[in-house]
Amino acid sequence: MRRRAKAPASPLPQRDGIDPVRVRLPEDPERRWDTVRAHLLDRYAAAVGAARVEAMLCEGRFVGVDGAAVDGDEPYAAGRRLWFHRDFPAEERVPFEIGVVHRDERILVADKPHFLATMPRGRHVTEMALARLRRELGLPALQPAHRLDRLTAGLVLFVVRPEDRGAYQTLFRDRRVRKEYEAVAAYDPGVRLPVTVRSRIEKETGVMAAREVPGEPNSESRIELVERAGGSARYRLLPVTGRTHQLRVHMNALGLPIRHDPVYPVVREDGPEDLGRPLQLLARTLEFTDPFSGEELRFESRLRLSGLG
Repeated sequence: MRRRAKAPASPLPQRDGIDPVRVRLPEDPERRWDTVRAHLLDRYAAAVGAARVEAMLCEGRFVGVDGAAVDGDEPYAAGRRLWFHRDFPAEERVPFEIGVVHRDERILVADKPHFLATMPRGRHVTEMALARLRRELGLPALQPAHRLDRLTAGLVLFVVRPEDRGAYQTLFRDRRVRKEYEAVAAYDPGVRLPVTVRSRIEKETGVMAAREVPGEPNSESRIELVERAGGSARYRLLPVTGRTHQLRVHMNALGLPIRHDPVYPVVREDGPEDLGRPLQLLARTLEFTDPFSGEELRFESRLRLSGLG
């Protein structure tokens, strides 16, 4: 089997902890593009506007493998690689710091605060954990081994060296990482716990809430009661699978929506987020066997959810 050639290194450095965009000019059997400009306009004008693409070309924002600015009138050449930095939207800083629970030559385990994305997603580009850690710790090659929802706080495993990332991602893919979460929600004596919830969860692109639908289950979570105080309780959540919003969906299905959840059971109207009312969900524990050393590792979050009052 023929091995794919390794992509050349970027001639552009990171900006604010964000990698440049890499573009490979595709084959053009219909000969639609005579020039580089024609392709870039076809590719990006709908997203950012033709005038912005033209301005970026004039500013020398698109570069080739040698780092030299690309002239839009250059002939189109399939397979050619270009790089550029996209325009970053203005983002308000999430006023919470990231804790570092563990760091060695291979991995970094971070305590991500509520409201901070793990990696670029949607309108959250520079204000996310990956970019912050790259900038603050001087680790430009840092990459996440998995993702934690923006509204959820707690442990995220990052990989320091790109060549090690696949081994740690495989642990999550093969469900060889034990994850334990903690949540605060209402107490209902009518809900018998512990319970294992299995259901089929689907999440449509562009729709805020995931939903349970009939069909073969693709998600599984164990829910346990830890303590109660009046009408509130603290729960231990043990996911077996990792569907989008899985724990939030399963708690809601039990009639126990997690405190301050802006999506379940009702999607909150658009507006400023209330940073004083974070979703009471915490990724508390990560356990796995290190794929390189064979050592059994266990990490615990130093963050705490609000009380049960």
